Amino acid sequence: VEAVHLIADGKAPRIPQPKEGATYEGIQRKENAEISWDQPAAALHNWIRGHDKVPGAWTTINGQVVTFYGSSLLDASVPAGQELTIKGASRPGLVTKNGLVVFGNDGKMVLVRNLQFEDGKMIPASKYFSADETTVLELTEEEKKMAEDIR
Repeated sequence: VEAVHLIADGKAPRIPQPKEGATYEGIQRKENAEISWDQPAAALHNWIRGHDKVPGAWTTINGQVVTFYGSSLLDASVPAGQELTIKGASRPGLVTKNGLVVFGNDGKMVLVRNLQFEDGKMIPASKYFSADETTVLELTEEEKKMAEDIR
């Protein structure tokens, strides 16, 4: 009760909190979340996972900033996939049916499940090479008639 009265009267002592030992880290910024590829796979995974969802760990692929989401360590043989050159990586990544496999400097692997491009479009990493493909929907005569009736 006494402390409440001191605060209400504006007479409570003010002791500034020391900066030493403070554990608060400022808000992470996107420019500080670039992936450094000269690390073991576990460190890469922790970096990607630690920046998942905001601000997102990113790298440059084909001159475009690509953000990685949903990583996991991959403890298996090197899967089959299509090579993808990643700026700064000592070894190309592999686009596989399960996602993008990237390699640490220890030769171990990290699987990344989702990629986001600069325009905000997010795709499963396994669809990287098919992301630009578009399919044309062709209707049968019956479907065209139905579409016209609905219209």
